[in-house]
Amino acid sequence: MPRRSKTSDETPATQPGAGLPSREEVVAFVRAQPGKVGKREIARAFGIKGGDRVFLKHLVRELEDEGLIDRRRKSLFKAGGLAPVVLADILRRDADGELLAEPTDWDVTDMGPAPAILIEPPRRKRPGEPVPGIDDRVLVRVAETGDAEGPAYVGRVIKILDKRRSQLLGIFKPSPSGGGRILPVDKKSHGREFLVPRGAEGGAQEGDLVSAIVAGGGGRLGLAEAKVRERLGSIKSEKAVSLIALHAHGIPHVFPERVLAEAQAAQPVEARGREDWRDLPLVTIDPPDAKDHDDAVHAAPDPDPNNAGGHVLTVAIADVAAYVRPGSALDREALARGNSVYFPDRVVPMLPERISNDLCSLRPHEDRPAIAVRIVVDAQGRKRRHSFHRILMRSAAKLAYAQAQAAIDGAPDDTTGPLLESVLRPLWAAYEAVATARIARAPLELDLPERKIVLKEDGTVDRVLVPERLAAHKLIEEFMILANVAAAEVLEAAKIPFVYRAHDEPSLEKMHALGEVLASVSLKLPKAGALRPALFNRILGAVEGMEHEIFVNEVVLRTQAQAEYTAENYGHFGLNLRRYAHFTSPIRRYADLIVHRALISAHGFGKDGLPGDTNAASLAEIAASISACERRAMAAERETIDRLIAHHLAGQIGAEFPGRIAGVTKAGLFVKLAQTGADGFVPAATIGADFYRYDEAAHALVGDRTGETFRLGDDVVVRLVEAAPVAGALRFELLSEGRAGTPHHRGGRRSGPARPTRNGRPPRSGGPTKVRVKRGR
Repeated sequence: MPRRSKTSDETPATQPGAGLPSREEVVAFVRAQPGKVGKREIARAFGIKGGDRVFLKHLVRELEDEGLIDRRRKSLFKAGGLAPVVLADILRRDADGELLAEPTDWDVTDMGPAPAILIEPPRRKRPGEPVPGIDDRVLVRVAETGDAEGPAYVGRVIKILDKRRSQLLGIFKPSPSGGGRILPVDKKSHGREFLVPRGAEGGAQEGDLVSAIVAGGGGRLGLAEAKVRERLGSIKSEKAVSLIALHAHGIPHVFPERVLAEAQAAQPVEARGREDWRDLPLVTIDPPDAKDHDDAVHAAPDPDPNNAGGHVLTVAIADVAAYVRPGSALDREALARGNSVYFPDRVVPMLPERISNDLCSLRPHEDRPAIAVRIVVDAQGRKRRHSFHRILMRSAAKLAYAQAQAAIDGAPDDTTGPLLESVLRPLWAAYEAVATARIARAPLELDLPERKIVLKEDGTVDRVLVPERLAAHKLIEEFMILANVAAAEVLEAAKIPFVYRAHDEPSLEKMHALGEVLASVSLKLPKAGALRPALFNRILGAVEGMEHEIFVNEVVLRTQAQAEYTAENYGHFGLNLRRYAHFTSPIRRYADLIVHRALISAHGFGKDGLPGDTNAASLAEIAASISACERRAMAAERETIDRLIAHHLAGQIGAEFPGRIAGVTKAGLFVKLAQTGADGFVPAATIGADFYRYDEAAHALVGDRTGETFRLGDDVVVRLVEAAPVAGALRFELLSEGRAGTPHHRGGRRSGPARPTRNGRPPRSGGPTKVRVKRGR
């Protein structure tokens, strides 16, 4: 146990009593730890108990404020320190030719310069194994070097996640005399071209999507030269838009033969060793176009007289672990994919259709293996107890959200009519109780409408809809949250390692920034008390219906951290839950498959649980990998939507659209159109009759002379000037006048030259929106 200090120089707020550690001792302890450490570990090391924990809490907060330690994901590190496993980008070589990387998710604004990681060469290289190089994105296990002059960390590459950054992806345009040009598909390179010399075409034809190697700059016509490496498909073909995103992000989309063979050889699971629940009328409720049905639900009044008004909920989830065994070809491919990816024009599944759409899909009136959780809640929806079961089930019906809702609202059809009283009404009664508990729990209430793109048969955009959010959607969402919580609680109690779904609270830096923003609109951010979602809900409630409502909503959204998978628990801030895991979608998320295997091990359900060598370190690597896959999928989906809508608007150059300022930078404004949700850019050089400076704290561009202000969340009208479908880029001209403001002080950054003033103000447009395709709950 570390030696305790009995004297100290601390300020009165953190003056330790007898036997309590000093500030220096706490900092030294945190810095000495090779991995993550929290207040619990500090308390245990110094024997801090009872009321003395309040002293520790205040001391840790002071050390954070002073920059002596960092808190990330409920764990403490030495200031500027890294977790044991990090996602990193290899950027350069040192003087000795060794590779140097930097952490991918490092926030320079909040955390200062990124630490360098010296990449160690692999101990043994297997034949055919890729070698890390510059521009690769890698998963790295790191350790401090202790070298004050050289790199702060040394790292061993666990996995190469992305090698695409060293190559060019674009559309080939041939020249009559041979050779041609490549138009890059990414927005950052929009407007740039690469020259393909004669003989370097690689067989590419007009409109082919190609990968190429950049040979160098300053070639003929002053363009950088590139050599076609591979033809990936024609941009004129069906589903070409998502094809770009697949290759741009390196998303596996063709199953290897050994994986398909393994899937085809799989046979239906036998009932032996399972509880027979086929008489329970479970139903699936999904979008109308869903092909894989991995969750089914049921509810009934609790017959226990000691739980009057209570309910018994059943959530049954497809038993994917019965078919996908650890270390198999199916398992390795599922881990590499991490999750299914949902584009408007195609789905790239995590598992082959034989598994995802057939053997594991909970089809109506067919026997299917499942892992079910039975949850008892009281009349207020509070969970009293739960139990897990490995079962054989038979779905009573496949329902769509709107179909189930229509039945409850008085319009049943041939399918829902017979189920209305026996199945659907008990489900809704249970949901009303669970919804009451949700209100009491007070999760973060940032419920932005989502848009859905409807395509024509040729793959182009037909229209963009905002689907109505029904009680049926919320019912399934709340039932799944309950099931996910139950899984996490059971596994923690059993001390079985698993992957959490965690969401950190906002950082101190972001909270300070939010306080400055709120002060600018005469709102005050409380400085005392624990940080809870209810605090943000009160802020949002205070501005509801006011001029600043949209602005404050946007800033609160940007204050939040990003959810991720992790082998260590730090809670789910947004849901206001102490522990949370993903259990309910193993067909499309690898994290859920890990949780299923952990449950099998915890309950002795069979031999297909977690491998015997599973530990926190191996799960940390898996968690980092699938978190990266999730971010990759989200970026690919978003870019595909941008390309589809840019193509849709390409014939409307010169048209005017209402929109909202969705981002403010030194370079200009990002505007989201009200009707389609399309994002485009207004260069600062084209704005207004003034010089505009970027006010970071206010999220605004402010006129130097007039004070004219364009702020995040403001409604505007724009004219479409340019659309680049391949890159998914739109450029707008701003037609609206800004809001009145105070002229910016001299000395800021000038954002653009003057241009003639605009006439008139725009009409107010609808609320903030985002475009999203199917993702995890």
